[in-house]
Amino acid sequence: MPTYQAITKSDFEHLKWKRFDSYQFTALDAVAPIVVQELAKACMSIPITFIKQDDQFVTAALLGLKPGQNLFVSQEGQWIGSYTPAAYRGYPFALAQADNDQLVLCVDRDSGLVGEYFEESFFNAEGQPAQSVKDILDFLQQVRTNRLLTLRLCAALDAEGLIQPWPIKVRGKDDQEQTIEGLYRVDEAKFNALDADALHRVHQSGALPVVYCQLLSMQHIQTLGKLAEAHAQLQPTEEVDIDRLFGEQDDTLKFNF
Repeated sequence: MPTYQAITKSDFEHLKWKRFDSYQFTALDAVAPIVVQELAKACMSIPITFIKQDDQFVTAALLGLKPGQNLFVSQEGQWIGSYTPAAYRGYPFALAQADNDQLVLCVDRDSGLVGEYFEESFFNAEGQPAQSVKDILDFLQQVRTNRLLTLRLCAALDAEGLIQPWPIKVRGKDDQEQTIEGLYRVDEAKFNALDADALHRVHQSGALPVVYCQLLSMQHIQTLGKLAEAHAQLQPTEEVDIDRLFGEQDDTLKFNF
C-alpha cells in the first residue's frame, strides 16, 4: 500500500525523486477513476463504467474482470493499452486534504522513487518548489477540478434515472458463471425514451458527452476478454478455450482464472 507523506521543505529539501518507469503500481487495480476531460480518448480503447463512491456515481475505466488484476499491465510492468488514465500519470505524487481543508502535495515514500541519489529535486537552490514539482501539482489540480465536474455530471444523469447496474458475466474453467457486481452503465433504452424536457436538462448539464462516451466504450468489453486470454497464456498451468472466450453475448466473457 502507498505511504503518502506531505512534501515539506524540512523533510524533503535534501531528497530527490525520479519518474516512474513501470506501471507495476497499478497491477492490482481492476478499475481506475476517469474524469470527464479524458473520456473522449479513454472510450476509444477502454470500457468505461460508473462506480459508486460515498453514494455518488463517478466514471471509471474498467481494467480487469476480477479483483486485484489489471489486464492492461504486462508482467514486466508495461502499459499495454493505447490510453493511460490520468489518475496514474502523476505517480508517485498525489493531492491530499489537510485538517484545515487545504490541499497539500504528497509523495509515496514507499514507491522506491524517493531518495538521496536521484536526479529530480523537490526544491530549488532558493528553497522554492522545483519547476517539475510545480508542473505535477498543476496537473493534479486540473485532474481534481475535472473530478468535481465529473461528479456533477454523473449526478445529473442519476437524477434522470439513466444509470443502471451493469452485471457483467464471466465463466471460469469449471464453466461456473459468475457476475461482476458494483458496475453501472447508461440505460440506453431509457435515454432514448427521454422526453424533450428531460433531454434538455441533460444537455444543459453538459452530461451528454458522458452518455455517448460510456455507451461507445462498451464495445471494448471484448478487449478485456482478449487481454485475459493473453495473460492466461503466460501461465502454463492455465488452459484457454478461445471458442468459449467469445462464444456468448456481448456482456458474457469466458476465460480461466
